Formats: sequence, C-alpha cells, structure tokens
Amino acid sequence: MSISTEGERKEDRLAEGSRVVLQALLIALGIQTLLFQSFSIPSGSMKATLLIGDYLFVSKYSYGYSHYSLPLSPPLFSGRIFGAEPQRGDVAVFRLPKDDGINYVKRVIGLPGDRIQVIDGLLHINGVPVKRERIADFIDEENGGAERVRRWRETLPNGVSYESLDLEDNGFLDNTEEYLVPSGHYFMMGDNRDNSADSRVPSAVGYVPFENLIGKAQIIFFSIGDAEPAWHIWSWARSVRWGRLFTMVR
Repeated sequence: MSISTEGERKEDRLAEGSRVVLQALLIALGIQTLLFQSFSIPSGSMKATLLIGDYLFVSKYSYGYSHYSLPLSPPLFSGRIFGAEPQRGDVAVFRLPKDDGINYVKRVIGLPGDRIQVIDGLLHINGVPVKRERIADFIDEENGGAERVRRWRETLPNGVSYESLDLEDNGFLDNTEEYLVPSGHYFMMGDNRDNSADSRVPSAVGYVPFENLIGKAQIIFFSIGDAEPAWHIWSWARSVRWGRLFTMVR
C-alpha cells in the first residue's frame, strides 16, 4: 500500500482545482458561443424598448452561427451554419457592416426584396404605410430630466407590435428615399426614430448582411440608470430599474 506525502496531496488538490476551473471556463465559453451572450446598451437609439444601462441576454442559436458567433470572430468559414432567417420585428444584435468590430442592436424592419421608405415620419413597407396609433408620452428621465417624448404603437404587417418615439417634426430621417433591400440582407431601424443611425443612413450602417447577425435580444436581466456602472453595488438601491429586471424584449 502506497502512502501519499503532504506535498503530493497538495499537488493533487491543485491539479483537481485546475481541472474544475478549466471545465467551468469551457462550459462558459460553450454557452456564450452556442446559446446566450450578454450585451449592454450604451445609447438611446432603441428607446423606449431598450434604455441606456439595460443588460441583455441574446440568443445565439436563433439565427444560426456565423464566424462572428465565435470568440474573437476568426474568419474560419463564411455564411451561416444552421441558419434561420430573422422575423420582421425582431430586435437583433449584429456586427456593423462598416466596422465589424462594433456591435449594434436595432429592430428588423425590412426583409430581402422589401421596399422601405419613411414619409413624413411614417414608415412604409412595400408602398403600404405601417399602422400606428398615438399612445401616452414617454417620460425620459435620463440626465436628471423629465422630457416628454411623443410615443406611438406601430404594428408591422406580420402583426408584431412595438413602441416607437418621435422626438421632432420634420426630423433628418423623417423623409427618405425608397430603399430596396438586397438579397441576403436586412433593413434595421432604431425605435427612437429621430435619434438612430441605422439602415436609413447608408454611410453609417446601410443594409446588414445575414452573416453579420449575432442573435436575437430575448430578455433584460439587469438595468441600471443614472449613468451608474453595474459594478457600483452601493448605488443599486436608488439606480437599479427593478421593474425592468427579467422582462422580455419585444
């Protein structure tokens, strides 16, 4: 019968601990690559659906996988594996076509072959104005203010309904050309229509290739206001938007 020395037992514990850490890292990597990835919202382009300081889980499997699904996005393959096309109205995270090191989040408005145009602030799809109705103003409390912003409920042709904001009449993007969405691409728009660089601005975003989609925004798992970082635990009592935690993104 062999007897382990104290030094050998310490080495065994160290090796076991290292295996546990490695396994945990591999599981976390697998979850982030194949299932869910977390993202934070740094801008107000998707108000009132998403607010600055929201933290999301995005499902990576919803649209299949491209090389952008992998950590560091190595160009190991082109196209998508297990690809599934997004639905009109999805809130999707994608890599910016002009700079694929940047993640954007917008709503899928136009599908391949669609004609998209904004006329007097009203969205038109294939020549038909999207149904919208005026609802209660959005109260924007960021930066200590209490700004009231006109809010609409829009309903897309497939029945998906969501809220959009209208900051001003005759905004820069309230009247656009008609865009014809190319094959294999999507037309993305922010819900905060007068404060969103999106597919209406070809020089900034333009049409988004299917390959650039990362996943579908599913749930807000954390939300903090007052421009506080999430790690400021001491400020949570006053800054966390408790009512937004674990709400679905629609």
